[in-house]
Amino acid sequence: MSDSPIVIWGAGAMGGTLAAYWIRAGKSVLLVDNNPAHVAAINQQGLRISGPIEEFVVSAKAVLPEQLFTSGAQGERVAEQYPRIFLCTKAQHTEAACRTLAAHLAPLGEVVSVQNGLNELIIADIVGESRCIGCFINFGADILEPGHIHYAGRGAVVVGELNGTLTPRLADIHHLMQLFEPNAQQTTQIFSYLWGKLGYGAILFGTALTNESIVDVLSHPDYRAVLIAIGKEVCAVAEAANIPLEGFNGFHPPAFRADAAMADSNASMDAMVEFNRRSAKTHSGIWRDLAIHKRKTEVDQQLGVIVAKAAQLGIATPLLQAVITGIHQIEQGTALSWSNLDQVAALLNPSFSSSTRSDQ
Repeated sequence: MSDSPIVIWGAGAMGGTLAAYWIRAGKSVLLVDNNPAHVAAINQQGLRISGPIEEFVVSAKAVLPEQLFTSGAQGERVAEQYPRIFLCTKAQHTEAACRTLAAHLAPLGEVVSVQNGLNELIIADIVGESRCIGCFINFGADILEPGHIHYAGRGAVVVGELNGTLTPRLADIHHLMQLFEPNAQQTTQIFSYLWGKLGYGAILFGTALTNESIVDVLSHPDYRAVLIAIGKEVCAVAEAANIPLEGFNGFHPPAFRADAAMADSNASMDAMVEFNRRSAKTHSGIWRDLAIHKRKTEVDQQLGVIVAKAAQLGIATPLLQAVITGIHQIEQGTALSWSNLDQVAALLNPSFSSSTRSDQ
């Protein structure tokens, strides 16, 4: 293991940030990415981290997936194999990326999912449950340009075996994560964290219907009720599925139970506002996908999974479905606007309209 580099598959905001910290700590890291410009910039100029936390540049090696082959004795292409691969792609690319990287995973190796959603289930189907490690992340980072990542704010990092056991390899991965985030944890309940992130993420998808910052939307009094109700739909599905939720960075799951007092829900929302206020990342990655990159988001792989699970359990999720519809419309060209969130709010309160918003 010590002779093989840690492989980061997907050298974007999440994977690139982890790689930079591990390289600086003396670890051997190989970055794999399908963006030729990003790969070239890393190889030629190094991997740069900037932002309010710290700024530094590390020398790094990056390759395209098709470059992970050597020539065999007969001139045939032989896949290079590695014992530990961190999969850091967008959720919608999980299956394709995992099927590609499977050829490069050593027989006793593992894949660590550093993603949003429940991608561990997809990975486990491809490489086997025993070869997949779950990882929950909530730090803020964005790619500013090829080879340059803005690390905007610290956040929770938790790793766990899918079967809930504490193992030597998990302890080793936990140590790696602590080189990046000193407060990183290992858990026996990784799916409780992943589902908790889905609850928080659903609220962020609500904010991304607008062109405003996370803080501005979360703190807006006119939208508190609908954002809380969105979170409650996720928590109701998790409760029906017997999945206890873990909280983090201001998101307190009991505050989003069906019977939660509004004061408790507002207290959790206020805590999330304060957490995001401390970050230089003003808008979510969802918003950046829509407003900056003009590409599809992870909405189907996150909220769509919850809605599908709700349907199996006979639970109505009208607000989540409305958020999904709104995000799809923006992906197809609808402008980011408060009016998109107004349409979701109107499902909760039919008398709600943009004319009743206090900032009009």
